[in-house]
Amino acid sequence: MMRPERLSSAAEEEKEKGETMSDYKVETKCIQSGWKPGNGEARVLPIYQSTTFKYESTDEMGKLFDLEKDGYFYTRLQNPTSDAVAEKIADLEGGVAGMLTSSGQAANFYAVFNICEAGDHVICASAIYGGTLNLLGVTLKKLGIECTFVDADESPKELDKAFRPNTRAVFAETISNPALVVLDIEKFAVLAHSHGVPLIVDNTFATPVNCRPIAWGADIVTHSTTKYMDGHAVQVGGAIVDSGNFDWEAYREKFPGLTTPDESYHGVIYTEKFGKKAYITKATVQLQRDLGAVPSPMNSFLLNLGLESLPLRVERHCYNAKRVAEFLQSHEKVASVNYAGLPGDKYYKLAQKYMPHGTCGVISFELKGGREGAVRFMDSLKLAAIVTHVADARTSVLHPASHTHRQLNDEQLKAAGVSPGMIRLSVGIEHIDDIIADLTQALEKA
Repeated sequence: MMRPERLSSAAEEEKEKGETMSDYKVETKCIQSGWKPGNGEARVLPIYQSTTFKYESTDEMGKLFDLEKDGYFYTRLQNPTSDAVAEKIADLEGGVAGMLTSSGQAANFYAVFNICEAGDHVICASAIYGGTLNLLGVTLKKLGIECTFVDADESPKELDKAFRPNTRAVFAETISNPALVVLDIEKFAVLAHSHGVPLIVDNTFATPVNCRPIAWGADIVTHSTTKYMDGHAVQVGGAIVDSGNFDWEAYREKFPGLTTPDESYHGVIYTEKFGKKAYITKATVQLQRDLGAVPSPMNSFLLNLGLESLPLRVERHCYNAKRVAEFLQSHEKVASVNYAGLPGDKYYKLAQKYMPHGTCGVISFELKGGREGAVRFMDSLKLAAIVTHVADARTSVLHPASHTHRQLNDEQLKAAGVSPGMIRLSVGIEHIDDIIADLTQALEKA
């Protein structure tokens, strides 16, 4: 993959000293990984706010277009600021390479479309974000890629029935949005690999602070960096990380985009030329070239600031969310609470296996007053705001059936784990007493 020469040299210096970022804990990586300033260089990651990059000769730039040399020529493909942040996220997830996109939706689209084409088939957990469900079930269908949605809680024997000869990938979320289903990553990884296809996991809610799916067998990890990674609701972005573990060559007939010549790059074969970085290289130089869902350097800079405090915020989010979940569980007007951090929750054991230090700051619950009670409750909140967002520093609330999943029919809502009265509460990092006080007064009016 094309990488910044300065970053590459910094990595080499690390090796010579016997030091690599892999030796450090996630809290340290969030601050130190990605950008390695040299002598006299900026301590903080610079913003390369430029669309183009200068070269001294025609031949030198030509080598970049032929993928024969590392470097930058146009920010639609790569930018030093964005690449440094992508490198950090890849390091956090334990992958070999990463890339940033303009949104989480773009990341999920690229992750699938990079290895699928017309006539192919994808399996996806039904309990996922409504936008992703539409992407895989509606938009990709227009491109000739069919998707089968499955209940992630089904037995391996039942899930196995969904696979077809033309299946090319399995997709799921670590913690589903908003149903909060916890994925049995190992179960899905074993199934996918038994059919010679990769497992793609959206790790937005858990973040690599609480879960690293690659360690449990996932091959590709995606993120909406708009959420916890940013943490302040100031940029829209996405990320893809490749584990480097899936053997594309072993199933070369299934993935011709990676294993056969790309005529748009003079016949390059990505697996032969780029090895373990073949997947990310293709997504970068082909999909970004043609589709252009690239983040601005400023947005990448803002994302990096968010990443530096991610472990601290996630810890506080999880603490506050558990306190709120316990409060709601004991309240007379609350019918049910979904939060895997509660011992009695359906997914508590799975959460303890994959996320022993906490899940996320998002809770879903239902009031005994149903949909009408939910509306009265939400409209009475003072501290928490009704917003089409989740997983940032501020406590927010949303009614999925009316908002994020509004486009789904009743059957689709049920499959996604969304009931008409479900409330999604994203617990922020404000003082817990103030959050509970706001919920208390709003529940009195529900």
